[in-house]
Amino acid sequence: MNGIYSMLSIVLSFEEIDSGSRGIFQFMAEFFGNFFANLWSAFSGIFTGLWDALNIGWYIELINLYGGSVEGPWIWVVGILCLLCIVALLVGAIWGIVILVRTIVERNKIAKTKFDLVQEVRALSREVMRLNLEKDKILSMKVSQIGLNPNEISSLTGEDLDTLNGEKKEEEETGSRYYRLTKIDEDFKDYVAPEYESDFTLPELCERFRNFACSQLRLYYEPGIIRTFLAAFGSTRVIILQGISGTGKTSLPYAFGKFIQNDTLICSVQPSWRDRSELFGYFNEFTKRYNETDMLEFLYRASYMDDVHLAIMDECNIARIEYYFAELLSILEMPSRDEWIINLTPSQWDTDPIKIVEGRLKLPDNVWYIGTANNDDSTFAITDKVYDRAMPIDINSKGVAFSAPMTEPMRLSAKVLEAKLNEAKIKYAVSTDVLNKLAMLDDYVIEHFRLAFGNRIVKQLNEFVPCYIGCGGTELEGLDLVLTKKIFRKFEAMNLAYIRDEIDDLCEYLDVLFGQDSMKESKAYLMQLKKLI
Repeated sequence: MNGIYSMLSIVLSFEEIDSGSRGIFQFMAEFFGNFFANLWSAFSGIFTGLWDALNIGWYIELINLYGGSVEGPWIWVVGILCLLCIVALLVGAIWGIVILVRTIVERNKIAKTKFDLVQEVRALSREVMRLNLEKDKILSMKVSQIGLNPNEISSLTGEDLDTLNGEKKEEEETGSRYYRLTKIDEDFKDYVAPEYESDFTLPELCERFRNFACSQLRLYYEPGIIRTFLAAFGSTRVIILQGISGTGKTSLPYAFGKFIQNDTLICSVQPSWRDRSELFGYFNEFTKRYNETDMLEFLYRASYMDDVHLAIMDECNIARIEYYFAELLSILEMPSRDEWIINLTPSQWDTDPIKIVEGRLKLPDNVWYIGTANNDDSTFAITDKVYDRAMPIDINSKGVAFSAPMTEPMRLSAKVLEAKLNEAKIKYAVSTDVLNKLAMLDDYVIEHFRLAFGNRIVKQLNEFVPCYIGCGGTELEGLDLVLTKKIFRKFEAMNLAYIRDEIDDLCEYLDVLFGQDSMKESKAYLMQLKKLI
């Protein structure tokens, strides 16, 4: 500080500096001198205080000063304890400062790491965008075929050359972005509907189908499976055939398609299916063509016919059904069939197929969607959202061979089938006695299991049970199937150990309501759940 004053004094001693400038320099000297002097006093005071605080000699002199007034060595014991407390306090303070500094350094390091990761993600995103642009250029080259011959296009895209040439030729002929659907329009220009059989009963239909599968396809099904399968047509558009592998889940709807002379569509679900485009396709902005799927072509063809159409989604739970099938589930829930519409494209082209209006296609009401499901480690669990809207049918046993007369196929109209099922709904409506008992069972299940019969399930029950009776079953058998597959199935998601004691009481209550010789499926299923505990 003295050096600063000396330098300012030398500056102020020059004679050529006038009095005004000398006053400014003098002001600055006093201003900054006061600041730096106090700043120095603060720092020196801290170090002086720390030095005085750690002056061991002073503490020893203090102990000696008071040592004469206290008998024995107690003053030294107390003094040493006080010194240890001071040392511990200082060590704790230093340790706290070290922890604080280390925390700050680590946080700064983490923040830097996060910043680096963000920068890396941004760089990768830019690289992905660049690669997408390159892919788009390749696709554009494919469309325009600039500098490419068909063999190069085939090797670039992985498409079969004959298929590619065939598709291109059809597209040039039709001039439509839906060349497969447009081809269907041409095929059905002169279509004449066949004569459909109508002189049969539902039990006769079940028996004829069972005999046909046996005599011509060597497929053997129990009468109850056939009855349940056909009765499900009257309650829902979605049927789930589940059970162990090799029991004929896929072959059942396949055989029915052969029986009605309208082959069933089989779509093999892939693990990568995640959205509706896997079923209905999508519009390719680069090729300006709609990528049509077999399902879309199947639905469009069905809209021209009145035959019963079945579409199998084989291994449906190898991907999550609620992902790729969600839109279709919602559409089929619409009360009016006029609302069964899917959006394909946002606009209409003059060359679009006849039945696509404003980019939308109305789903035909003569199609039933059937999913086959295996329950193992390679598949996903089917959620309640799907189960509540579908009719699950368990096929866990291989059919036993039997002899049947040679039976010819038939042509079955969806309108005729629905008319007969609707007649059964009126003729064999669920009795008031059963509905009252069902209400009592609902109250019991709510009280003991915290579950309730939803309106959708009650509606399906009122539709399935009469159809099941019309196909040759009994009312309690149909009710038993619905309770097992729709209500008691939900127990699997509950704590089985918690409801174990309640299961026996529920079985006894079923005996009280419906009789000891009834509800066999429900009681067998409940006992199976109890064994899993």
